[in-house]
Amino acid sequence: MRSASYIPRTLETTLERAASAFPAVVLTGPRQAGKTTLLRHLFAESHRYVSLEPPDVRAAAVEDPRGFLAHHAAPAILDEIQYAPELLPYLKEEIDAHRDRRGQFLLSGSQNLLLMQQVSESLAGRAAILRLLPLSFREAKGRPGAPLVWEGEGDEAPRLGIDELWSALLRGGYPELAAGPDRDTGMWHASFVQTYLERDVRTIRQVGDLTQYQAFLRATAARSAQLFSLSDVARDLGVAVNTIKAWLSVLEATHQIVIVRPYFANIGKRLVKTPKVYFTDTGTLCYLAGLRDPEHAAQGPLGGAILETAVLSELLKAHWHRGLEPRIHFWRTSAGREVDFLVEREQQLIPIEVKLSATPRRGMADSIAVLRKDLGDRLGDGYVVHPGDTRLPLRSGTVALPFAAL
Repeated sequence: MRSASYIPRTLETTLERAASAFPAVVLTGPRQAGKTTLLRHLFAESHRYVSLEPPDVRAAAVEDPRGFLAHHAAPAILDEIQYAPELLPYLKEEIDAHRDRRGQFLLSGSQNLLLMQQVSESLAGRAAILRLLPLSFREAKGRPGAPLVWEGEGDEAPRLGIDELWSALLRGGYPELAAGPDRDTGMWHASFVQTYLERDVRTIRQVGDLTQYQAFLRATAARSAQLFSLSDVARDLGVAVNTIKAWLSVLEATHQIVIVRPYFANIGKRLVKTPKVYFTDTGTLCYLAGLRDPEHAAQGPLGGAILETAVLSELLKAHWHRGLEPRIHFWRTSAGREVDFLVEREQQLIPIEVKLSATPRRGMADSIAVLRKDLGDRLGDGYVVHPGDTRLPLRSGTVALPFAAL
């Protein structure tokens, strides 16, 4: 399905390679991230398409799986597979009958927790599992193949004005908003959150009261990029700690958040053990935090958290959209010294600090310098990412880097 409005995705190459190497491919990610569009764009001419979301189609798949698969024979795209997980054992049967055929079934789904458990039980060794998040800045700017700054030279990054950056962070990366810049951002995110609650969350057993869960969403947004204490959130919402723990797993399973854990090394310092929580999309974060204006987002108390979320989101997408598993941590001592992100790369750690000021100063690299004394050669070149357009050295081995150049 070729479309003039289609936005090229970094995952295309990996997805095509997986389909040529495995009998099945499972594409997961949040609702509206572009999974269906991507699959139909790449495979419309070679694969028949069927969505399992309509109730009548779902019923046919559940009541007569073999008949359904005979009618929708391979090669096929089976969209929203989480609505008919009963199909998976029969898909295994079909795949094993023609084990030498690659790319027989391309499956998509938006509920990672339940879907992955069933996929691992039924399609172990038969399916490649890939993840698609909303658009990265690279993709939105037409540079889907651009490498991360430490991976080598790519094409020159476009300049990104501060006003343009914060407008983009407020909108977030969902393709529908990128394709329709005149859409009402707040109205779109309100509809998205409601759809997420009604279609994804309601089907998961750990959530009973959707109103209370929505309050939990907002409480989590308010704590984005901070140390996340289960007991503090439980106390504020008046629910049990185990309930917050279960709800957090639902948020993670539905691709709305990522949990970043601290990095530990035997360096003789007391380090915090509490993780941090980040939303995968800055637009969702801003909407849940009640932010509707770019200036308020940039200058308000969540400004730093929003920019930090944007940096993490770019790092995650740069890995997941190439079929790689990101290994990202943060470092923080009990005395409060902190480096926002440590990205594991081969035998080194890439330290990244995120600063809200567009005017880089030497002191912004102090925490990286302290960590470099502790870790020595294990620490690679460091970066202080900021919203301005200046790139310059701050300390030995650490440079100030515009967000757009990340």
